[in-house]
Amino acid sequence: MQNTPTPQNHSHDFSGWASRKDNGDFTTDKRVLVLIAMALVVGTGGAFAAWVLINLIALVSNAVWLFKISTEPLSFTMVARSPWMVAAPILGGIVIGLMARYGSEKIRGHGIPEAIEAILIGGSRMSPKVAVLKPLSSAISIGSGGPFGAEGPIIMTGGAIGSLFAQLFHMSAAERKTLLVAGAAAGMTAVFGTPIAAVMLAVELLLFEWKPRSFIPVAVAACVSVVWRPLLIGSGALFPAHFDMSLSWWGVVLAAGLGIVSGLQSGLLTTLLYKIEDAFEKLPIHWMWWPALGGLIVGLGGLIEPRALGVGYDIIADLLHSHIAAGAVLAILLVKAGIWLVALSSGTSGGVLAPLLILGGALGWLVGLILPGDPGFWALLGMAAMMGGTMRAPLTGTFFAVELTGDTGAMVPLLAATVAAYAVTVLLLKRSILTEKIARRGQHITREYGIDPFELTRARDIMIAKVDTLPASMRLSEALARMTEQPDAHRFYPVVGDNERLVGMISRADALRWQSEPDLMDQSLFDVISDASIPVAHAEDTVGRVADIMIQADTGRVPVVEAQTGRLMGLIARKDLLRLRSATNRAELERGAYLRSKG
Repeated sequence: MQNTPTPQNHSHDFSGWASRKDNGDFTTDKRVLVLIAMALVVGTGGAFAAWVLINLIALVSNAVWLFKISTEPLSFTMVARSPWMVAAPILGGIVIGLMARYGSEKIRGHGIPEAIEAILIGGSRMSPKVAVLKPLSSAISIGSGGPFGAEGPIIMTGGAIGSLFAQLFHMSAAERKTLLVAGAAAGMTAVFGTPIAAVMLAVELLLFEWKPRSFIPVAVAACVSVVWRPLLIGSGALFPAHFDMSLSWWGVVLAAGLGIVSGLQSGLLTTLLYKIEDAFEKLPIHWMWWPALGGLIVGLGGLIEPRALGVGYDIIADLLHSHIAAGAVLAILLVKAGIWLVALSSGTSGGVLAPLLILGGALGWLVGLILPGDPGFWALLGMAAMMGGTMRAPLTGTFFAVELTGDTGAMVPLLAATVAAYAVTVLLLKRSILTEKIARRGQHITREYGIDPFELTRARDIMIAKVDTLPASMRLSEALARMTEQPDAHRFYPVVGDNERLVGMISRADALRWQSEPDLMDQSLFDVISDASIPVAHAEDTVGRVADIMIQADTGRVPVVEAQTGRLMGLIARKDLLRLRSATNRAELERGAYLRSKG
């Protein structure tokens, strides 16, 4: 047996066993500079992907409906009713079904749930197939009459670009997530010219955190994309409008009232969407053929109201400027809602944002006919409220409407409308139109952010200060008797030397092992305990760090010591972490009127 150092020169590293970081408001380090540099590339890729998708949609639309090669935007006011209006969406659905079955099933749906799934359960890894097939399938779907927008597909495509770029380097899943979301935000920015709304969408829907490590690169990618946008797509607001609405305080009340109406509309559409999806699930045919059935309904709807087909950006502009008749708005609202619900439920490829804007705007415009001022103003509020309530992203909806129109004066009523719609949908529905699909696949998520109590609480707040210890000079036989024979014995004991300086930890498992070695019985605890570094915490460490030490050391007990001297101050066990969780729950659930009770 090797000679054991004496207590005088025996030393341990009490730095905390695992690598330490100074306490601060943020955990972000210089690694964020690498992500910022990579976000420059991803932002550029997202902008060019948006340009490709927009032109691809226009190319397919003109080829299908006007039988010409052109990338000019197509308005369905130019398309005459004919049998082809029914046949084209069916053929498009067949092509998409084949692409999904033999290419990648990930192209089905509207893109955002798929991006969330990749982030939560896929390690933020997307395949090259998705980057190619998603924009192509969306262009075929929208170009053949599908009542969708380009934002969902570009979020998926931009995210795939960011993910693929990140996979070329040695990066963590969290860093890949940052670049995936940066690509998604860049794509959305390029399509709509809304960098602030794109960043807010990232925060409210995709990042599942608010950290400088992720927020800064996403914002950089959005800014890069908006710089590229004038060269690729165009400059200025997509739907420039200005409303001179000098409403008093009651105007905010009316805006909130419209938000409530939009929230009810959102809840109804979300419920209907998944009821129709359930109906598709019961069909006795393979899901590959569902988009063709959805295409049939789309085509029949087009015969009733052709403008309900396609993206419908021209409808948004007409609603904002009131260049449309009430009868046309009602027809578009009903037909667009019907064909969009069926087509999306069929599993075809397309986005939800543009349809939500049209449906919310149409209802807002109709309600605005009986409210003071321009109906276009109320259409704008309906668009934002519908987006904020349905996607559970009220800040995104507010900023999106402001950036779409350039009208900053509408900020307050927009906020009132979106928050009211958000409140209605949160109270009525457990999940949003985006997360319901994920939940049906067995992945339940929460979208509430809060300060982690483990990061807010210090080790000194939960540690057991009065700890039963064993002196390092105690003979091993005496220690074994105390640990195995006394009824109040613990499973673990810290071993301390002079001045209560921590020497080591012994457990009941150690005692059982030593019982088979009688030659050790006369030795002191100091002689037999390991000389390895002890996993310890400091009083000012966060509980989150203590939990990390437990995981890395694979231990259920962590002693708390003074950083300079190694003097034992306390002990933290796993049950102490659970008590903190219990205290947090009590803070949420226990209610009391303290002033009333004291009075």
